[in-house]
Amino acid sequence: MTGVPREQFESRLRERGMRVTSQRFQIYSAVNRLQHATPEAILREVDAESPGLTLSTVYRALEALEAASLVTHTHLGHAPLTYHAVQDHAHIHLVCEKCGTVVSASVDVATELRARIRDDVGFDIDPTHMAMAGLCASCGTGN
Repeated sequence: MTGVPREQFESRLRERGMRVTSQRFQIYSAVNRLQHATPEAILREVDAESPGLTLSTVYRALEALEAASLVTHTHLGHAPLTYHAVQDHAHIHLVCEKCGTVVSASVDVATELRARIRDDVGFDIDPTHMAMAGLCASCGTGN
């Protein structure tokens, strides 16, 4: 798991006056295992551990985990919101239009683009909250 240890997970929830539940930790663990996942995929992942879990419970848990800065969501094209663990390094999501692969790139690669948009139109973008579409290395080479 790439997220924070359980003690830190619990501490972040308690600091914000939130309850620590096994379901929230299961959902957080699933987000970390899956890396970029929709709520439906998260539900399928935790179904073996918690067969009675509902999609609305997953959504409520994700909302709480996002409020506690443990997970964040990203818009990967026209698909449902995708969640991933908050990480120490900011990254941009690159989505292959052909195979659907999601690749992360350092936010530093967007420094010039961000500055250009800010200078040209006075708008400061958050490149971590969206995805850029294109072709991955495999699909772009004609394979």
